[in-house]
Amino acid sequence: MKKKRIGLRLKVLGGFLILILLFTINAVFTVLTVNENDNTLDRLANIVRPSSEALAEFDDLALRTKMYTTNWVYLQTNTADKKKLELIHDYEYREIKEKLEDLDDNWAPQDTAKLDTVFQTFEQVLQISKQDIMSQLQKFTDYDDAALKFTAETALESLIPLTDSLQNQIVELRKRKEAETQAADAELSSSLEQLKSSSIIVAIVLIIIGIASSLIVANSITKPVNHLKTVISKLGKGEIPETNNINLSNDEIGDMALAVENLAEGLKETSYFAEKIGDGKYDAKFKPLSDNDTLGNALIEMRDNLNRVAQEDKKRSWATEGQAMFGEILRTNNDNLKNLSEEIITNLVKYLKANQGGLFIINDSEEEPYLELMSCYAWDKKKYLEQKVYKGDGLTGQAWLEKDKVFITDVPDEYISITSGLGDANPNSILIVPLQINEEVFGVVEIASFNVFDEYEIEFVEKIAESIASSISSVKVNERTQKLLEESQELTEQMRSQEEEMRQNMEELQATQEEMERSQRERETKENIINNSLVTIELDSAFKFSNVNRLFTETLGYSDSELRNKTFLSLVENTAVYEQMVSDVKQGISWRGNIQLKNKNGKELSFMVIAGQVKDPISGEQKYTIYSVEIK
Repeated sequence: MKKKRIGLRLKVLGGFLILILLFTINAVFTVLTVNENDNTLDRLANIVRPSSEALAEFDDLALRTKMYTTNWVYLQTNTADKKKLELIHDYEYREIKEKLEDLDDNWAPQDTAKLDTVFQTFEQVLQISKQDIMSQLQKFTDYDDAALKFTAETALESLIPLTDSLQNQIVELRKRKEAETQAADAELSSSLEQLKSSSIIVAIVLIIIGIASSLIVANSITKPVNHLKTVISKLGKGEIPETNNINLSNDEIGDMALAVENLAEGLKETSYFAEKIGDGKYDAKFKPLSDNDTLGNALIEMRDNLNRVAQEDKKRSWATEGQAMFGEILRTNNDNLKNLSEEIITNLVKYLKANQGGLFIINDSEEEPYLELMSCYAWDKKKYLEQKVYKGDGLTGQAWLEKDKVFITDVPDEYISITSGLGDANPNSILIVPLQINEEVFGVVEIASFNVFDEYEIEFVEKIAESIASSISSVKVNERTQKLLEESQELTEQMRSQEEEMRQNMEELQATQEEMERSQRERETKENIINNSLVTIELDSAFKFSNVNRLFTETLGYSDSELRNKTFLSLVENTAVYEQMVSDVKQGISWRGNIQLKNKNGKELSFMVIAGQVKDPISGEQKYTIYSVEIK
């Protein structure tokens, strides 16, 4: 029986179907790979990197908690840091915790458990800070109580190592998230390599099938098939055949030869483009074979996504490295304001690749504060210029006055010499940022550059400005402390020179001390008698309650918290008597009389009252004291 003959049309159709099938498989594999890369990129952008950034914020929060708690114990007048510590207790910790809890749903179980441990440790730190320090040292008078002060210092000694352990745990979690970032980057690189390899393999397979098809068709056709065989053979050797002077037959074979040539050229360009992407050259150009080229368009989209993520990572890494560098500078130069200023402005100008910079510190030693140029950097040469800038003077003084940055790109030719005084060069952009904490400005940093600052660079300067202001504040405190220490040492030397004279007067001093102790005991006995027999009330200059004794609480039923910000008038029934009392005591006249007061339940109680004016020995403000006895 004669075999059924397979025509040329079927052979060609069968060969092209195989080629199209392989090309489709490769396209599907490429699209799936690109989609997988998009998922990996999405996880990097929305989970892994935000987790690392949130942990960095948590680390900073733990460090500031330790610093502000320490300041609470040793700097009783530093209300700004106290408010910031209260803000951490009330808001900041809750916000960072909610952020991390939203992110840890996609973490590994062991990382989630580790994060829970970190939360428990930090909440233990907050509990120690709240109960043993903040609640103990609430008023200025609490700092004079040795027992309260000792309790707070003991709690602080236990809190510091606990905070250090907490930061170590956070650093460990950050390292894990950074390792996840590296793993994801490695996964992307591997995926790109696979995509490149698959493209090469498909090209080779297509060439092999083309050669096989040409051999089959060669048995039934003449010159066009021989030409197609030659073209495919050259493609198998990696050659691009010249086709300009060759007359292809105007039939299916000629069309197939032309398609194979175009396909080989397109695959070559696609493979080269994929290789460029794999090497990180995201600026490589590529033109798809057509508007419907799935592989080409997917590669272009992947290139754009990778380029965008790479640029964002570059900016984020730049800011993170800069914050770490300046954090180290601020930690290692906290004993001398001049050296700290030089290190800050020199490194800041270099890191921003700017040309000039000046760091102004507020000098409040005179009646009218002014900005003093503490350090500057210009053209790789240090210049020490004497310059005073008062609030509102020029752009620098205006930034101080408005407590906001000033950024200009249209810089007048005379700006530097007239307003800034930094040099003779004409920059293309000027950035002036106030160094402030809690709306309090400690200085101003001014940077000039021939390049225009990008938005992320401006945000970076604004972010580290607060850290710089905090360090400047600490250094000023340290310098004042050092000055007081030196004065104390000088006083000690003077005291040593007077030691002989003091020794001779020791007996007399001892006798005097014994008399003072006896008087002190008598005074305390009298105070106890008064507190146990008289209702004692202390009012501030606005006649608001500042302190009451135990007998007042027992008689009228009000607690200290209920009396906070209340006026004495709010408890008085007869306002005429109250106004007479206020009039007398404001003139320094002691007032005596009867007053009806309302207790917590609204019941009227009659008191015999003695009121007078006293002066606060610490603040110098006028206060008022009332001693009263209930008339039953």
